[in-house]
Amino acid sequence: MRIFWLELSWAAAAWLVFLIFADERSLPVGLFSCAVYWTCYFLHDLLRQRHPAVFLLHVVSLAAVYAPLYVSISGSEAPQTNDFALLFALFVSSYATWRNTGWTSRGWSIAIGAATVSALVSYSIIGDQLQLLPYLLLFYAAYIAVWIGYRRAQESNREAVARYDALLDEYRKLKREAKNNEEAARAAERTHIARRIHDSVGHKLTSLLMQLETFRLQATDENKQIAEHMKRLAQDSLQETRSAVKALQDEETGGMQALIRLIRNLEAESYMQVEFIVRQGALSVVLDNDQSAALYRSIQEALTNAMRHGSSRKVNILLESPGGSVFRFEVSNEASAGADEPIQEGFGLTAMRDRIESSGGTLEIVRRQGLFVVRGTFKLRH
Repeated sequence: MRIFWLELSWAAAAWLVFLIFADERSLPVGLFSCAVYWTCYFLHDLLRQRHPAVFLLHVVSLAAVYAPLYVSISGSEAPQTNDFALLFALFVSSYATWRNTGWTSRGWSIAIGAATVSALVSYSIIGDQLQLLPYLLLFYAAYIAVWIGYRRAQESNREAVARYDALLDEYRKLKREAKNNEEAARAAERTHIARRIHDSVGHKLTSLLMQLETFRLQATDENKQIAEHMKRLAQDSLQETRSAVKALQDEETGGMQALIRLIRNLEAESYMQVEFIVRQGALSVVLDNDQSAALYRSIQEALTNAMRHGSSRKVNILLESPGGSVFRFEVSNEASAGADEPIQEGFGLTAMRDRIESSGGTLEIVRRQGLFVVRGTFKLRH
């Protein structure tokens, strides 16, 4: 934005100085030409993607620059006035050419440059200023050389940015794979520990229960109460061991903490900008294990789709619990496809729907107002 205002100030200052020093005969033409030039200047920004229109506006702006120049020089015999008007035209036309060639393709950039040189040559011939022709051609030869160097540097920079983006994507892919491998290793270690506990501690506790039961049947009345108490302790220990084994064997990720950690990782790795909104006490809602896992996996899949197919890196996540009877989540992002294009559910969306429906919920996938929206609803089980 700062560069835009600086460039605008340069061109405006050049026109202002020209109009201040213009004589009475060239001032009306200069005012009209100034209005035409600024009209083309601001229309350029609206038609950047239409290169023929940019070329046409550039030709009109060149005519607007050289018309008051021709009137000013033809009506004045002072060399200082002639030099000043020529410097004004060179500055404004060079600035306009540089600005417009930066937006267009190589072919249209060459056409715009040729139009500028043609305007200078035409002015020299029509204004009977042939002695200026070598100087003007030399000036624009240097200009074109600088422009070619700039375009090459710009293309090289684009290639460097493309290579950087490719390396960054590969780095992120390797990082995700390393994280998945780490999670798989942790899951395998948990499974191994769970089996060790089940085979050793569980087996010994079961054997201890059998021995306590045998001792209770053979004990005297005085020792039966002690044996019963020891048996209950052993049963509680066995039950807690089984719960611990089940928890270790549970490889499913879920819960609000895991969801927040996922969002934090995405933002930290610059994948996307996430706007996380919580309404109506959604954080205090208690979901069961299946619902919690389905929530996490669904939002994870929706974020993955947003990264792959979204037209921007901004994603909105909404969690709410209206009335405390249902829990609803919504993930929306700007869609690159048209609003009327039908949604084709791939493997990820189909798996997401099956997971949510198996947990007693419903899934809705819509495209509205340029947004791709994934909305899921769970009925709370009190």
